[in-house]
Amino acid sequence: MSDTLNNPLPDMDYPALAQQVKRWGMELGFQQVGIAETALDTDEAHLMNWLAAGRHGEMEYMQRHGTRRSRPAALVPGTVRVISVRMDYWPGAAASADAILDDPALAYLSRYALGRDYHKVMRKRLQRLADRIATLTGPFGYRAFTDSAPVLEKALAQQAGLGWIGKHTNLINEHAGSWFFLGELYTNLPLPADIPVLEHCGTCQACIDVCPTGAIVAPYQLDARLCISYLTIELRGPIPEQLRPLIGNRIYGCDDCQLVCPWNRFAVASSEQDFQPRHGLDSSTLVRLFAWNKQEFETRLQGSAIYRIGHECWSRNIAVALGNTPSSPEVITALKARRDDASGLVREHVVWALQQHRHQGTQYSGSE
Repeated sequence: MSDTLNNPLPDMDYPALAQQVKRWGMELGFQQVGIAETALDTDEAHLMNWLAAGRHGEMEYMQRHGTRRSRPAALVPGTVRVISVRMDYWPGAAASADAILDDPALAYLSRYALGRDYHKVMRKRLQRLADRIATLTGPFGYRAFTDSAPVLEKALAQQAGLGWIGKHTNLINEHAGSWFFLGELYTNLPLPADIPVLEHCGTCQACIDVCPTGAIVAPYQLDARLCISYLTIELRGPIPEQLRPLIGNRIYGCDDCQLVCPWNRFAVASSEQDFQPRHGLDSSTLVRLFAWNKQEFETRLQGSAIYRIGHECWSRNIAVALGNTPSSPEVITALKARRDDASGLVREHVVWALQQHRHQGTQYSGSE
């Protein structure tokens, strides 16, 4: 929030300002802009129940902030409205997601992470939007977020009319599917709020049926402890052994529930160059990526959302995927090369992967 929060609010036509904000947002590259009220009572109850059930796993930060996550004015005093935006990220130029998932020798990375870090792209656009607003209002109170603070982004976006929270717990827009990022401007401007969107999932449960690990335990209920995105991105320790075979070749995140969602037939490929694949991440082999040392990882993934998991977890994830791929001399050689890795975490998963190949009875997986 800017340091002018306590300044008197300008006397102006707020409905007209809201329309101008939406026009500016579109000009800046957002695909939709909406305005939400800050009352999230139902969503707060859902969050508290989810936390009480322990479904957040080791994401302690989800619990640390308490109700500040569901009460915008508690997080940023003076907030009366939230300007919510979305930006499409589907990388149209990327190799086919289904084709990569069908080839166990290739590495599947969540489509949102193939390009540059979306946090930086979104924050810059939100700041530019705030700057434009200030040209009409003068200094005003605001603070920009994009998956960077205790914010119930999807609940606020639903309140702002950007879509509804689907059974897989992602936000869905009836005209654009779910392949988009969200961002917010918390503000003290009393802008007229938009009408929340009702859910349109109906009887469909394709996302529930397709989830490799059964993480969508009921409609609108996700157990993060089973989710491949959590296991490969948030979890810092060993991946539970019983879940490793279910991960397949997914080394960073999982898109299965979105790939199968019928609403994504309306998704539009992003025109943002920053979201297009870099370093061949859309179709790389597991062996190639496993060979990256720490310096190569940091050099190539600097400015990527993947960077934050670090080389150790990156290697852990790929070791699991290599354990799930058919045996070959190349795969076994790659794994044995890191059997004595400096990281105990990586060694554990490499040993597990080699055991999987021994169970396959391969001639390449002896103890030499």
